[in-house]
Amino acid sequence: MPAPPAEEEPIPLSAVQHAVYCLRQAALIHLERLWAENRFTAEGDVLHAVADKGGSRRVRGARRVMSLPLASQRLNLTGVADLVEFTPGPQGETAFPVEYKRGRPKLHRADEAQLCAQALCLEEMTGRPVPKGALYYAQTKRRVAVPFDASLRALTEVTVAELSAVLSSRRTPPPTPHKSRCRACSLIELCRPEAVARPVRVWRDRMLAKALEGS
Repeated sequence: MPAPPAEEEPIPLSAVQHAVYCLRQAALIHLERLWAENRFTAEGDVLHAVADKGGSRRVRGARRVMSLPLASQRLNLTGVADLVEFTPGPQGETAFPVEYKRGRPKLHRADEAQLCAQALCLEEMTGRPVPKGALYYAQTKRRVAVPFDASLRALTEVTVAELSAVLSSRRTPPPTPHKSRCRACSLIELCRPEAVARPVRVWRDRMLAKALEGS
């Protein structure tokens, strides 16, 4: 994939998580600059305050770096990793990114894709493969190992490409209502998925009816 034009603004790593969860949500936040707090976002802010202190130290032979700035020129990504553990080896250090999340593991792969995006940045920055990382969930107080396999890497890169196209177009996608995800989204009142999607569905139904009449 060729490097993006220099004038394009870098895509925040957090936007990858938003885009996998809902491309419209990502556009509302990163294109229209809309945001709303709810219990879930507040809990996330408290959790990330721990990682945002920064610093580096060694634990059981691994170098642990908090709040490490990351970037990828190839994917036009930028952001900060909560924690990266560097383990020494014969060929040099191997990075192991750890992302802090509130709640518990999710059924969707949004968190995993955000972590994978961090790994892609680390691979470009260090010139070394990053085979796996972990998600730490505050509710379970446990790490969940995340292997960066071909399917997750593909999902992450496709999502970045789709998000880049949306941000370049300056157009927010129409909603695709999803009951459980919409209910947990802090932007539901700003997005109004059912109200906005209804005219789109009515228009599609009318177009389909006309097409059937003419057939």
